Amino acid sequence: MNKNSNSRQSTGRPARPDPARPAGSRPAERGDARPRRSVAAFRIEQVQRVLGEVLQWTSPADAVLSHWLRANPALGGRDRAELAEGVYDVVRNLRRYRQLAESGVGNATRRLAILGLAATRGVEWLKDALDPGEADWVARVDQVDPSALPRAVRYSLPDWLEERLGKLPQPESLMQSLQQPAQLDVRSNPLKIERDALLAKLREGPAGRYDPQPMRYSPWGIRFKGHPPINRWPEFESGQVEVQDEGSQLLALLVGPRRSEMIIDFCAGAGGKALLLGALMRSTGRLYAFDVSAARLAKAKPRFARSGLSNVVPVAIDSENDSRVKRLAGKAQRVLVDAPCTGIGTLRRNPDLKWRQQPQSLGELCELQYRILKSAARCVAPGGRLVYATCSLLPEENGDQADRFLAEHPDFERLDAAALLHNRCDNLELEGPYVQLRPDLHGTDGFFAAVFERKKAVRHTAEAKQEAVEPAATEHVPPSDQVQAVEEVKD
Repeated sequence: MNKNSNSRQSTGRPARPDPARPAGSRPAERGDARPRRSVAAFRIEQVQRVLGEVLQWTSPADAVLSHWLRANPALGGRDRAELAEGVYDVVRNLRRYRQLAESGVGNATRRLAILGLAATRGVEWLKDALDPGEADWVARVDQVDPSALPRAVRYSLPDWLEERLGKLPQPESLMQSLQQPAQLDVRSNPLKIERDALLAKLREGPAGRYDPQPMRYSPWGIRFKGHPPINRWPEFESGQVEVQDEGSQLLALLVGPRRSEMIIDFCAGAGGKALLLGALMRSTGRLYAFDVSAARLAKAKPRFARSGLSNVVPVAIDSENDSRVKRLAGKAQRVLVDAPCTGIGTLRRNPDLKWRQQPQSLGELCELQYRILKSAARCVAPGGRLVYATCSLLPEENGDQADRFLAEHPDFERLDAAALLHNRCDNLELEGPYVQLRPDLHGTDGFFAAVFERKKAVRHTAEAKQEAVEPAATEHVPPSDQVQAVEEVKD
């Protein structure tokens, strides 16, 4: 990626950066008779450049955009926001925009950039940056009736995904909701502050301009309009608030953590759900955060420290069959499996997933999910709870997996997950026995969850007894005792 020009003026001093000027472009020289280019012209070029990298689908769109912005530090906050909005609008509407772009001339990626900025900034804002042919094309495109387009084009979905979503209830409503950008969801840290107190603080400070409101379902959740710079606020730096989608917050209610228990977050990632589980345990007991990525767990450690938790034990495992997993057989009162999945339920936040995921990868993911679920189930103590969750909307990753697990594991019984949530969220309408949250119905990302309980009458096999560790400690785990917890899962 290119960086801003380091050319010097005749004085020998570095040229003053122009936040509207894209990387590598030449600033207007003194006495240059040519008119200064408009901000819109620069913005089209910037969006075009970023799209040229994003549309290769070799990296997530947010990673490409972040790298490009770091390479162009002269861009101001407003410039960065306009650039990001334009890029993401194109990614969300890529299939429709590509069809509309076929009627234009010139560089195809430039046409996509024009359509994205026309949607986010308006056609009038762009006019000075368009040549007569482009202006005529934009005017013609503006007259196209989206409802006349095929459904997969109208909602910019690949055929395989449109076909699967089309089999779900109210498919048009769902597809339309997945096209809309998500608002920012955060939650209070129960260890440090109650939600009402946090809301009052936020409304009095800079966050007030983003209209923070309590969420409909989560007892800890707060939702903002727009995307405020939350990581600059003292409430974030002090660990009083964490970013987390409301659907993800509700998973904690299904896990139902209690003080002094042993709990396993089997696919902990960067620690979002473990943070809430640990806080609800009041930093007592022991919470193992397993993940195959040591890099993801490393990102979680500062979050654990900021939150005030001392009961979390991050463990990087080789696979779901790691010996350190087997040594916890039958010992955990609660196990959460937030399985790796297609992420289709998060398209509002990650629209590039619909283009980066391929139908053949679905089968591979389903096999991995089931292997992880089976391995995690071995860790559940008699009478303990197992929660299987994904951020997907596809039955193959959700209900089909839960049904298969129940059929092949007679030592587990299914709990009514919808009823469990309804007991805590009386205004949440769900049809059991599983939980399926949708952006069009619930205002959350798409989340699925199934809850199982291990029957108390089932005895462990001799192999499980041999692999089992000493009974889980039930006391508070201060930092000095974390070594002992790690020893329990070491080779």
